[in-house]
Amino acid sequence: MTDESTVRPKRADARRNQENLLEAAAAVFVTSGVEAPLRDIATRAGVGTATIYRHFPTRADLIVAVYRHQVEALAEAGPALLADSASPHGALRRWLDLFVDFVITKQGLAAVLQSDDPCFDPLHAYFLDRLVPVCTRLLDAAAESGEIRSDVDAHELMRGVGGLCAGAGGNSRYDARRLVGYLVAGLGRSR
Repeated sequence: MTDESTVRPKRADARRNQENLLEAAAAVFVTSGVEAPLRDIATRAGVGTATIYRHFPTRADLIVAVYRHQVEALAEAGPALLADSASPHGALRRWLDLFVDFVITKQGLAAVLQSDDPCFDPLHAYFLDRLVPVCTRLLDAAAESGEIRSDVDAHELMRGVGGLCAGAGGNSRYDARRLVGYLVAGLGRSR
C-alpha cells in the first residue's frame, strides 16, 4: 500500500491531458453515449488511446471520473456565482442553468449509473453530498435577501429540476430550461 505522502504529483502536461480527456469524454458521452469508441474521445482530446488507458484503465473508471469532475465543477460554481452575481437570486438562477446542463448531459449515463456495477453505487451519494449544500447556500442567500420565499428545500428543488429535465426525452418541442425558469420564478415571495 502506498502512503499518500510518497505519491508524486502529476506533471502539468499529465494534468492537462487528464482535464482534456474528461472534457472530451463528457462531450462524446452526450452525443454518442457512454459506449462511444474510446478513439473518438482520444481524437477529440488530441491524444492517443494509450493516454486514456494510462489515466483511466477501464471505461467505468472514465465514466466515474467524468461524473465526479462535473459534480465538482458544479459545486465550485455555486460560491463563485454568489460572489460574482448582482444578486443571490441571479446566482441561484445561473447555478440552476448549470444544473440543468449537468442533468441533461447525465441522461445518457442513467442506464450505466443504475447498472449492477458496484463502482457506480457511491456516485449518487457523492452527488447529493456535494451539491445539496451548494444549492442550500444559494437558496438561503436568496431568501435572506428577500428575493425568494424561505421554505424552499434544496433537495426537493433539485429533484424537481431533474424531473423537468427528464421529461424532455428527445422531444424538440419540450424546453426543460424554460420550464425550470418558470419554477425559479415561482420561488418568489408571495405578496
